[in-house]
Amino acid sequence: MTQTQSPQDTSAPRETSPPQSRTPPESAASAPPGPSMGRLVGVDLARALAVFGMYVVHIGPALSATDGVGSWVRYMSDGHSSVLFATLAGFSLMLLAGRREPKTGLAGRQAKARIAIRAVVLPALGTAMAMEYGGVVILGFYGVYFLLALPLLRLRAKTLAIIAAALALVTPQLSFALYSVLTESVRQSINAYDPLHRLSDVGVLDLLFTGFYPTITWIPFVIAGMALARFDLSATAVQRRLAALGAALTVAAYGMSLLLAGKDALRSTAEDGPSSGGSGSMPLDSGSLESQASSLLTAGPHSGTTFDIIGSVGVAILVIVGATVAMDRLPRLRRLAKPVIAVGTMSLTAYVGHFVIQGWLPSFGATNDEESWATLLMFVLGAIVFAAIWSRFFRRGPLEYLLNAATKPAKHIR
Repeated sequence: MTQTQSPQDTSAPRETSPPQSRTPPESAASAPPGPSMGRLVGVDLARALAVFGMYVVHIGPALSATDGVGSWVRYMSDGHSSVLFATLAGFSLMLLAGRREPKTGLAGRQAKARIAIRAVVLPALGTAMAMEYGGVVILGFYGVYFLLALPLLRLRAKTLAIIAAALALVTPQLSFALYSVLTESVRQSINAYDPLHRLSDVGVLDLLFTGFYPTITWIPFVIAGMALARFDLSATAVQRRLAALGAALTVAAYGMSLLLAGKDALRSTAEDGPSSGGSGSMPLDSGSLESQASSLLTAGPHSGTTFDIIGSVGVAILVIVGATVAMDRLPRLRRLAKPVIAVGTMSLTAYVGHFVIQGWLPSFGATNDEESWATLLMFVLGAIVFAAIWSRFFRRGPLEYLLNAATKPAKHIR
């Protein structure tokens, strides 16, 4: 059956209808059906890839236990999948606030209210999950991202891109400097008065500076996604320019890092053991100041450096544009990919669900590489089957429906 969606119903990680019809009201009169459909279905496909990337990191084998293609898949998922999530979160904000042209007046105020409500609901859900599953849950950080993005909703693509670039250049160095101030004793003193930290070990300091996805170095991804949403992704010329930009950012950032930091510049540090700052912040607890400063030249997943941010944004752009082009140009692939795309339309449910199911399985945890990949495949196939069946009967996923219901009071804003 045919479904429709309103951009106002889109949230992060994702809240919308199944992929059969994807024409937003602001462009319905001028955009041809094919490209318009492919444009947002491509975003849904990118969301599904982000979900599966998270599955690889949380369920798949450790990077050190992989080789060949498996090692490449594991490495690309490490860090890049969560960055893709954050970039798509920024894209989603613009779907709520007016993608090509910002909503103004009453519609604009109500859109901001919907985003503000999400900025409260998602951290509450994230905190509850962090109490059970630890600080790797990204949802709690979304609230801070959304609140900081509220003043930027009406900016043009060029302005947003400049802000994202400036933050990418400045915030890693600022984060490095803050670590000389946020010593272990200072962090403990602050956390002692932080109710969030007492609840889940993910407090205000973690959300802003020292967590797995610290706002200080992750907000550029969200703003970059906001800028990306301002472009007409159905236009061939725009697709080419964005693809070229994504490739240039990726090659320049990672290439420069390799030249400056050597052959280990792109190494993932995810399995080196937790630092006080988590996987998304500078590992400044050991070594000399000179060696700590040299870490700013690396670009490994979750290193939080300027090179990491720029390169990861480039990868995210390539994935989003590539998925959009594939859905535009390959209608047969689009039909075959419908079950996968359905996962992207309910990525919040798929993301939360894989944590819950892991908790329900008492014997969860593979004992070798083959078992781990098999378990991962089971989770991926399970998400695809569930999403495909659910989307035939409902416009939104279960958690997407609840999140949409929570934002309904925004319609009373005047």
